[in-house]
Amino acid sequence: MRISPLIVASLFAAVTFSLWALINRPTEVVPWPAEVSGFAFSPFRAGQDAIINVMPSVEQIREDVELLSDKAVAIRTYSSLRELAEVPAIAQDYGMEVTLGVWLGLDLEANNAEVEAAIALANSYSNITSVMVGNETVLRGEFDADELAIYLERVRSAVQQPVSTAEPWHVWLSHPELVEHVDYITVHMLPYWEGIHVDVAVDYIVDRMVQVQEAFPEMDILIGEVGWPSGGRTREAAVASTANEALFLRRFLHRAQQESYPYFLMEAFDQPWKAQSEGGVGAYWGVYDVKRRPKFSFAEPIVRLPNWHFLAAISIVTSIIMLGLFAMNSKTLRAKGYGLLALVASGTATALVWIIYDYSQQYLTITSLIVGFLLMVGMLGVITILLTEAHEWAEAHWFTVRRRKIEPTRLDPNNTPKVSIHVPAYNEPAEMMIETLDALARLDYPDFEVIVIDNNTKDEGVWRPVEEHCKKLGPKFRFFHVSPLKGFKAGALNFALTKADPDAQVVAVIDSDYQVEPNWLSDLVGAFENPKLAIVQSPQDYRDYNENAFKSMCFSEYRGFFEIGMITRNERNAIIQHGTMTMVRRTVLDEMGGWGEWCITEDADLGLRIFEAGYEAMYLSFSYGRGLMPDTFIDYKKQRFRWAYGAMQILRRHRAELFGRKPTKLTNGQRYHFLAGWLPWVADGFNLVFNIAAISWSVAMIVAPTQIDAPLMMFSVLPLSLFVFKLSKMVYLYRSRVKANLRQTLAAAIAGLALSHTVGLATLKGLFTDNQPFVRTPKCVKPSALRSALVAVREELLMLVSLSVVVLALTLTPREFGSPDMRVWSLVLAIQAIPYAAAVVVSFVSSFRVPANLLGKGIKRKVFVPRT
Repeated sequence: MRISPLIVASLFAAVTFSLWALINRPTEVVPWPAEVSGFAFSPFRAGQDAIINVMPSVEQIREDVELLSDKAVAIRTYSSLRELAEVPAIAQDYGMEVTLGVWLGLDLEANNAEVEAAIALANSYSNITSVMVGNETVLRGEFDADELAIYLERVRSAVQQPVSTAEPWHVWLSHPELVEHVDYITVHMLPYWEGIHVDVAVDYIVDRMVQVQEAFPEMDILIGEVGWPSGGRTREAAVASTANEALFLRRFLHRAQQESYPYFLMEAFDQPWKAQSEGGVGAYWGVYDVKRRPKFSFAEPIVRLPNWHFLAAISIVTSIIMLGLFAMNSKTLRAKGYGLLALVASGTATALVWIIYDYSQQYLTITSLIVGFLLMVGMLGVITILLTEAHEWAEAHWFTVRRRKIEPTRLDPNNTPKVSIHVPAYNEPAEMMIETLDALARLDYPDFEVIVIDNNTKDEGVWRPVEEHCKKLGPKFRFFHVSPLKGFKAGALNFALTKADPDAQVVAVIDSDYQVEPNWLSDLVGAFENPKLAIVQSPQDYRDYNENAFKSMCFSEYRGFFEIGMITRNERNAIIQHGTMTMVRRTVLDEMGGWGEWCITEDADLGLRIFEAGYEAMYLSFSYGRGLMPDTFIDYKKQRFRWAYGAMQILRRHRAELFGRKPTKLTNGQRYHFLAGWLPWVADGFNLVFNIAAISWSVAMIVAPTQIDAPLMMFSVLPLSLFVFKLSKMVYLYRSRVKANLRQTLAAAIAGLALSHTVGLATLKGLFTDNQPFVRTPKCVKPSALRSALVAVREELLMLVSLSVVVLALTLTPREFGSPDMRVWSLVLAIQAIPYAAAVVVSFVSSFRVPANLLGKGIKRKVFVPRT
């Protein structure tokens, strides 16, 4: 039974809305009182900064005092200089009391100015009820208790009001001698900084107040600062959010009334300038935001995101659009396939909407806007890869029927078009090539020729035996040695075209190491009876997979593309043409102008040009020939470098056609598969840049742990999800479609990861350069041991060591409180190190010739068996 994508989308929309509702269910809390004891008062606005003395105007201060005048009994200031000296007079006009602040720091001249100004103000205004000399000066280490006592006694002797200094509760317990120099104790109760969960934060304050009261029973105690930030880093169990700020303050105000605590709420207005000295969280302690708007409701139930209905609607619409884009051309999917796409679309859309909303609520500077933009672009890339990976997973496994034929078309005996088989070679072992030619001689097809082109091999002893063997095999086999010949492999193939029999209707190409099955041509040439068909491709297969563990790993890794990726691409006539085991209609090849000598992956370029002209291709996943794999890890890397670099050359050359800016006969499905197929390689390139930047950022975090924070955890969720998703997809499809055992699946994963650095480097170079030469993959090479293994991965080893060192250093760097952001960032770095570790492992496996039987029996070849 086939379920409509619309039904699946509706089900997931309902689930998504329910999850938003569950997360944002209201919490009943006692309302805010009509009047609070007091507010910590810093009247700075956006663009103003106490550190560099960009001060608010007197009129702005008056507006702020007027706003608070009917909401609080008193305000507490932190300085008595400049425009802040006007606060007592303005507050007096509105009937508000003032606890006057004296800011003390390392500048002794400024300290003296503060003290003199405060004394003058205290002796001038009756609404100044007390004086606060210093704010957390002992905590910051700028003064010891004796030094601070000098300032305290100086002010006490000059004013009538009671005098105190403000420190966190534990500083008073550590420095009881301070009590002798104050008239009352002022404690700061900020449980967020101590990593306390919001649900127990008020009880924690009560316990600390009891502790201080028991230590100093004769002293009155004022809570000089009490609050919770609406934004910033999570510290242990303390989560900064608007909902938690509202929850904490409303609970505290109710308890403070019961306990008769005098207090100042920290603070009246958000102060973005504080982010410089306190980290990002310093900006978000206000009850009102920087524009003087209340940040939460004072009476209604508390909801995590008050406008969650709107955000849920956006995420649902976004997920439906995502699902629709993939589902409208995936009509053969079963319900589970649509379900997987809907799950990924709903999850990524919800995460994207939540992250964008959360980031938009911050006070953004030019720098944070740029960083945020780059991170958003990266997230969109990750989401795109997640969706394309999910789409391939769904189409590879949960399909009802294949839309295009993937079985051989038997040849009409009365119609056997001539086939010209081209075998390019450069410096290849003669014994290997002779075996290749002998296999071709055993073909059961009646009308074919073989043209061997050896280009630029300097050692005559290498190519001369091959020439002699061609003569022995008869007139069907012709050998050409050409030197010099430009254009690498494409140049050799174009030369062969000029020598091909004019009657040849099909050109077939194999690599010099491939031994074909006798029925290769007789099974596949019949497909060209379809006049629209221009390419027939069968998979690259290998016969030396049991030679050692390294080759078994490579073989497992290769199989995934040919058993999964190529089959799904074939559904939309969008396969990647390969330079071996391929056949091309001769007239189309001539129409295209031959093979592209400008590109080091001339095969993929030709295939794309043929699609642009409106022709079709057919892929058969049955093995008709087997070659040799790279003998060493460094050759394996060179091969993949060439493929990735060539792909980027093609992307640059064909970008107008691929992005629809130039009219061609490419379908949207073909454009999708080419771009989506290369996207993971492009991601590897940007991932390399990210890793270098991540190491630099982490070094800065180690050098300056109090100034440089870990990146926000929300930006790590999607990359971690992508890693887990791709790993899950690979395991599932390798077991179900490739029929690999668990060890082979793990081997394929390690081999693929080992190439990540190489692919990333190749894509970056390919996007910006054109001069990378064609490098052939050597055959029959004997690897050396330790030195070879280390040389092959010197770059990966450097990255592995760098990432490992920073993870270890971040773990060992002392920090006052742990942060989930830090832990997740360390996890991200550890995962980023996995591909580099995989490269080192594969290199050693290659160099030390580990036996192949460690991976179990080889993956069974897929051979076509005709129906009887």
